[in-house]
Amino acid sequence: MRRIIDQLVAARAQRILDLLALFKRLHKSQCEHQLGEEGSHLQRIESEGVMGQKLKYIHYNPVKRGFVDLPERWRWSIARDSRG
Repeated sequence: MRRIIDQLVAARAQRILDLLALFKRLHKSQCEHQLGEEGSHLQRIESEGVMGQKLKYIHYNPVKRGFVDLPERWRWSIARDSRG
């Protein structure tokens, strides 16, 4: 994520940098910008198995949270498109 911030600085994308500074958590004293979600960690997907695992997590998260009973019923899900 540091590289993204560096590219934004190099491109002089000040409006975006200002927004990322606005979203930064107050307790974060070692950075000026908040790019990703707190606690999320980027992970490279290097196999179809891992990709399938991530998609399953995304599809079933609304079910796990009790919003719907099937992934296909979640309004914003592409689960119904990926089953065919």
